[in-house]
Amino acid sequence: VYGKLVTYDGLERFEWLHSYSKIINPKGKYDSRGVFMTFENYNVEVRDRVKCVTGLDGVPMSTQWESQGYYYPTQIAQFGLSHYSKNLTEPEPHRRIIEDGEKVKQDWIIPQGSFISRNYDLETNTHVLKYASPETSTSGILLNLDHVLSFVLKIDLNINNNGSITIAMQNREKKDSYYYIHYTTTNNVLQSMNNHIYYGIGSTNNQWRRLTRDLFVDLQKGINFSNEKGKIKKLSRSKLKLVKIILNGSGRIDNLTLSTSEHIEQFYDSARWFVANQNLTSGGWPNPVRRKVSSGMAALEPGWYSAMGQGHAISVLARAYYHSGDEKYLGAAVRGLKPFRVSSHKGGVVANFMDKFVWYEEYPTTPSSFILNGFIYSLIGLYDLKSIATGKDAEEAEELFDQGMLSLKNMLTLFDTGYGTTYDLRHFSLRTAPNIARWDYHSTHINQLLLLSTIDNDQLFSTTAERWIGYMNGKKAAHN
Repeated sequence: VYGKLVTYDGLERFEWLHSYSKIINPKGKYDSRGVFMTFENYNVEVRDRVKCVTGLDGVPMSTQWESQGYYYPTQIAQFGLSHYSKNLTEPEPHRRIIEDGEKVKQDWIIPQGSFISRNYDLETNTHVLKYASPETSTSGILLNLDHVLSFVLKIDLNINNNGSITIAMQNREKKDSYYYIHYTTTNNVLQSMNNHIYYGIGSTNNQWRRLTRDLFVDLQKGINFSNEKGKIKKLSRSKLKLVKIILNGSGRIDNLTLSTSEHIEQFYDSARWFVANQNLTSGGWPNPVRRKVSSGMAALEPGWYSAMGQGHAISVLARAYYHSGDEKYLGAAVRGLKPFRVSSHKGGVVANFMDKFVWYEEYPTTPSSFILNGFIYSLIGLYDLKSIATGKDAEEAEELFDQGMLSLKNMLTLFDTGYGTTYDLRHFSLRTAPNIARWDYHSTHINQLLLLSTIDNDQLFSTTAERWIGYMNGKKAAHN
């Protein structure tokens, strides 16, 4: 129980609640081209279990089940969906072009032996900044700035090996306190030493690429990566200032920009990751870690597929296809349907309840776990694809969606405890005590049902959601 003092009609009262989670009523029918649930409120990259957003791919690396870090498809999709949703709900970002080699030029400080020039580039069909500084140079080519708050860096670059771009940040309250974020042409994910933080962006192989970085997040993750365990240092964005950009080595850059956000760029980092990292044979995005869901269930060995991860990925790719028109995103989304036709015992995500109802497993355990929120997220992914695709692709997604919805309508109330919900049906599979959903998962169940009630006329979803909302306010089912 928790609460707060509130004032209604001039009277002060203590308003108490059983739950700390929020229910958000949909404003209209769910649109697969629009905001994904309430993900505009998600900030995936700042979560404690995210090691960092990698410079190699621009997507989060998880430490949830493996401390060294690994790519977790579900988390990468949530990162993409949150940025897509923020792009639709937040105001236009404040954006400042720092250098574009043509219209906006800066007075870079060029040490002896180094040079810069602004040339027309045939690959990009625009003027770019070309630069080179010898490996013996200790200072690099320097641009002094006095920039606050807009800490999202976007830059097109083509850097030769052994090159780097360094961003210097200053603590505005401690003028002698500096942090240096180095983006290097290595494959090292994250290294940190004192106030120097290193993100590998890989070799560009003489190819242009776009790098989008939230400098504040990169700085925060880098500092905490180097700190002793348990000593989390929280920085304040308002107390920082970007004071220098330093170019080392040689290469070409263009469209160097600082802004308050670049949500659509980060969304496409996620979408491109799913295209590049799909198993083309199985259509799946493998989870590369061992996962033990519960005692009594066999551990999942690295390489398992998740229906929730597949569904989330399809939601990302369907939106990328809608937004860009690029067929590669649609192709990956359609291939992502394959595990929905393969039994969880054979490497897919399909379980059967009582040999009657199909269930798409978030964790394809043995015996089956029947997790509710992951199943519904997979249904939303299928709905997104059936709504955005056409022809046979849409028909296949619709068939899988309808099959899952039939199961949900018949099994939904099995998760009702009379005072809350269960996270899964392990009490059925393992014949053990139920795994009660904590309130944030309970509220997720409700928000998912409220979404489904906007796309399906069955009153089951809205009436069940209302009953479950009542549980959050202390109501219980009647007893005999």
